Amino acid sequence: MRVIAKKVLREFWEKHNNSEEPLKTWYKEVSKANWSEPTDIKSEYAKASILKSSRVVFNICGNQYRLIVEVNYERKWVFIRFIGTHTDYDKINADKI
Repeated sequence: MRVIAKKVLREFWEKHNNSEEPLKTWYKEVSKANWSEPTDIKSEYAKASILKSSRVVFNICGNQYRLIVEVNYERKWVFIRFIGTHTDYDKINADKI
């Protein structure tokens, strides 16, 4: 999968140092993935939440942070829509961001 907007992750881990290694690991794993449908994601990330509008929520750092992506299975890309703390996440609509 092609991950779009790695810069967003980098900017986040510069502010939240404990997220750097988990986000780098997530990025490497997803870059090597070949997802065709949501069940492919769930088989690798059992705690990921599959939302409507092709959105997926990943728990980062033991659920300290939330990462929302939009997945285009046909084109094989993952677009980062949001990353933030649980408090930040609670203030948004994950289906629409």
